[in-house]
Amino acid sequence: MSERLESADHERTASPFWSFSLRIYRQTGVPDACLALQDGAGVDVNVLLFGLFCAAQGRELSTADLSAIAAFIEPWRSSVVVPLRGVRRFLRETPGGFEGEQTPALRQRIKAVELEAERLQQEALSARWPVETLGAQASASTAARANIEAYGACLGAEFDSNAVEALLAAFVTIGDIHS
Repeated sequence: MSERLESADHERTASPFWSFSLRIYRQTGVPDACLALQDGAGVDVNVLLFGLFCAAQGRELSTADLSAIAAFIEPWRSSVVVPLRGVRRFLRETPGGFEGEQTPALRQRIKAVELEAERLQQEALSARWPVETLGAQASASTAARANIEAYGACLGAEFDSNAVEALLAAFVTIGDIHS
């Protein structure tokens, strides 16, 4: 996800998944944990958050579930979200010859477009996979850890344990989970 989720416009018309994502992402340590997993293990943060969203509703996903979800969003992620993120990151430091106010303003507009692309990705995930049709019933805390582990298995990656623990702590903190 983008460095910061900050648009009130997105919150007014938010789906339950987007609202959940905003709440958890704003918890201490979550942005850094997501960035560490994204850059270190190839995580798509929206897939990771979808796994936690499902867990909040007591759904434990399988590796096959998460593989199908990741495959579904891959064309959008690789063709839209990742290129926008690359441009935004490139513009963190103003390239020589492009100093002035316009370049940082452009970065902010790209950041807003990237955030909208991620929101649309979440909407597509929610529409394609209603939570109640996924996985097996489990307690929220069990499902949260299991869904993160299953996503790691799906990617063939070992996740940074500190990042995982930060996510799980935030998951418990936001509170609106079903056991």
